[in-house]
Amino acid sequence: MCLYRVLVLSVFLSITQAVDRSNFKTCDQSAFCSRQRAMKPGQSSYTALLETLELSDSHLTVQLLNNNNKVLLLLELYRLQGNMTRVKINELKPIKARYEVPDVLITDPPTELMSVVAQDEHRVVLSLGGEDWRLILSAQPFRLDIMEGPQVLLSLNSRGLLILELHVWPLFWFSTKPLSFQVSEGEEEEAEEEVDQPGMWEETFKTHADTKPNGPSSISLDFSLPGVEHVYGIPEHADGLRLKNTDGGDPYRLYNLDVFQYELFNPMALYGAVPVLLSHNTHRTMGLFWLNAAETWVDVSSGQVGVCVTGSHTLSKMTCSLAVVGTQAFPPLSSLAYHQCRWNYNDQEDVSAVDQGFDEHDIPYDFIWLDIEHTDGKRYFTWDNNKFPQPKDMLQGLLDKRRKMVTIVDPHIKVDSSYKIHTEIRSRGYYIKNKDGGDYEGWCWPGNAGYPDFTNPEMRKWWASMFAYDQYEGSMENLYTWNDMNEPSVFNGPEVTMHKDALHGPWEHRDIHNLYGFYVQMATAEGQIQRSGGLERPFVLTRAFFAGSQRYGAVWTGDNAAEWGHLKMSIPMCLSLGLVGISFCGADVGGFFKTPSAELLVRWYQAGAYQPFFRAHAHLDTPRREPWLFGPDNTALIREAVRQRYTLLPYWYLQFYHAQRTGQPVMRPLWVEYPEDIATFSIDNEFLIGRDLLVHPVTDERSSGVTAYLPGNGEVWYDVHTFQRHDGAQNLSIPVTMSSIPVFQRGGSIICRKNRVRRSSSCMENDPYTLYVALDSQGKAEGEIYIDDGHTFKHKTDKQFIHRRLSFTANSLSSSDLSPDSQFTTASWVEQVNILGAQKPDAVTLTTTDGGESSVEFEFDPDTAVLTLRKPGVNAGVNWTLHLR
Repeated sequence: MCLYRVLVLSVFLSITQAVDRSNFKTCDQSAFCSRQRAMKPGQSSYTALLETLELSDSHLTVQLLNNNNKVLLLLELYRLQGNMTRVKINELKPIKARYEVPDVLITDPPTELMSVVAQDEHRVVLSLGGEDWRLILSAQPFRLDIMEGPQVLLSLNSRGLLILELHVWPLFWFSTKPLSFQVSEGEEEEAEEEVDQPGMWEETFKTHADTKPNGPSSISLDFSLPGVEHVYGIPEHADGLRLKNTDGGDPYRLYNLDVFQYELFNPMALYGAVPVLLSHNTHRTMGLFWLNAAETWVDVSSGQVGVCVTGSHTLSKMTCSLAVVGTQAFPPLSSLAYHQCRWNYNDQEDVSAVDQGFDEHDIPYDFIWLDIEHTDGKRYFTWDNNKFPQPKDMLQGLLDKRRKMVTIVDPHIKVDSSYKIHTEIRSRGYYIKNKDGGDYEGWCWPGNAGYPDFTNPEMRKWWASMFAYDQYEGSMENLYTWNDMNEPSVFNGPEVTMHKDALHGPWEHRDIHNLYGFYVQMATAEGQIQRSGGLERPFVLTRAFFAGSQRYGAVWTGDNAAEWGHLKMSIPMCLSLGLVGISFCGADVGGFFKTPSAELLVRWYQAGAYQPFFRAHAHLDTPRREPWLFGPDNTALIREAVRQRYTLLPYWYLQFYHAQRTGQPVMRPLWVEYPEDIATFSIDNEFLIGRDLLVHPVTDERSSGVTAYLPGNGEVWYDVHTFQRHDGAQNLSIPVTMSSIPVFQRGGSIICRKNRVRRSSSCMENDPYTLYVALDSQGKAEGEIYIDDGHTFKHKTDKQFIHRRLSFTANSLSSSDLSPDSQFTTASWVEQVNILGAQKPDAVTLTTTDGGESSVEFEFDPDTAVLTLRKPGVNAGVNWTLHLR
């Protein structure tokens, strides 16, 4: 099932206590952004030459003429399966091929026949399938309109802002006689001569020069979305869920950067870039996917989007983009539990003490993390022999408790002739090159560092091999990986990143920049899979990302701060990522920088417990903040928040199972499930987990109450703590204390929990389930349960899983098989059933597949209308029915 119609467009340090804005460009300081943004809307300079139109079984082509310089472009249109259309624009005969992003699309979607409905000298009308769907190609000026009946859904180049700057050589320019590029020196031609503008051939920012041997190569394009007021997406930015009008300010920027302690409500670029923009109104959701890995700026104004990008060329429009970029990887169950991290746990004794502290204070956790100080002088794949002399003993101690560890492996490699990783990469020629052909070197945590070229498949293959147990000394099966600084971060580089004229084989870094972190995570995840012989699912956290990064693991929102505003911002930042396919998102609980108050830390644990990736993390210079260091009362509050996470792990796991299959976001805005409810369109302080849990974290200091919007006319919602029933389509005022986490279960749903919380999720593997059956206004409910081994690919390769439907109707609750050809057994059983909004029955009986029938003990609370069925005792993986009589 597709979540939404989407239009895909492939086009265009030193440590401080706050972000230094002067380190990062504004649009005015970017030559191509300021050049393109200076263009005024008007009649386009491009004409579609309809006499060149050719239509085949798979696509349509037509030439576009730039009336100013007489250069010809080639427009390609494809109609794809799944109500998708693809548009590509390139020079007809380019002097230098432009970079086309590889590896992001998992497949080329099959094409469907496209037919011409009508044509004259002014336009061509094409059928997009169905009676009412049309694409209109207008000739002069060139313009594309996507129509549903008489309504324009989206227009391309309606404001005439299409500009495709041409790769050229200095002193040369072009004519089009006869219909091809001609190089001429000093001859008078019919074309207008292009006037050089500052920054076309070389650009300087602070002390850094960016040479541009291929000249200007950016593209700009406008899109109009009539009738649309709400647009979302294009992460990553520390801003609200709904994109703001950028008139009078900077555009939103997509350019992966290491931004230390970022500002809030700012369109500046951060660590990742997913060039997908969604529009939504009460009639439909559409979107733009700009499949380009180069620096991109996006202007948003009323009903219109303008995009300018440097480096590439193609345009694509697609519906359900996740069908082509892939869905969220199905993570190991343990990775959905709680993670404890800081920069840095000092040594093996420190790790052991923290591990023991969780047991002593009865707080579960699954992963403990080690930052850069665990290595031998910031040499990744190594250990500091003084601090971590016996890493396998340390890992075995964790494994004995069914816990795990994550170590950091960054992609900057210390230049040291005695360091095996460096000498191997250098000898194989796998480093990125500088513009002069030597190995590119920059400054990062180890000092002088080289940067592997992860765009090279051979480099990725070699990197993956380094995670083998005989290569990564001291590693074991319970050691996983964190890729940080992979924007890439270069402390002494322009904007704290790599020079754009660095070389990846034939391509400049400017062409591939936003892909770098994507490839690092890809290679790391593959290494984890290979080390297990292809059996085990990987877990890799990345800071930098691109479209498709969801296939390789989790992301987090980077270097936030211990401030209430950053706690609030974690919600829209993760919601934005979920909308574009990256569901496994979280923020550093407590804030990375600065020191949280006890109140802020508690509230952050309460919010983080209901976000997909749940990890506490802190800066090296901050005081220690393990959960038991803030007094017994706060320890109890944090313990309760973490325990709530563990009880809900079956539900979280089910949501990630669906995310892998369908692409639906795990953490989602209310409007995804209530697309016609205008009141939900701007809400970004509460969210849904799947369809059935609504969460409104307390994110204000000294709060005594919050107001939560409960959507759905005619729907009911139940407070998961008190079981109090509330009607939908209302703003509900909720008094709160420090223990409050406002969470509601949707009437009509069934949610499975495991209420016996143990020291780690793996210890709960065979524990029983409690079912929470929340009846809707018709007295019905349904849900699902999904069970597998929690860590291998056997659910996929051998169909070893259980997937069952739970249904309550006509006073009967039943479990039926959704995948009868799968094979898996579980020791878990149904311990209890709580039916919310129930009436008291006279008797309850259980019927099993063997025809046996037995009575079930029950208890009814008339004050809460909760019926509790105790110990049905039936296995969670078989058919059964409970009858209320």
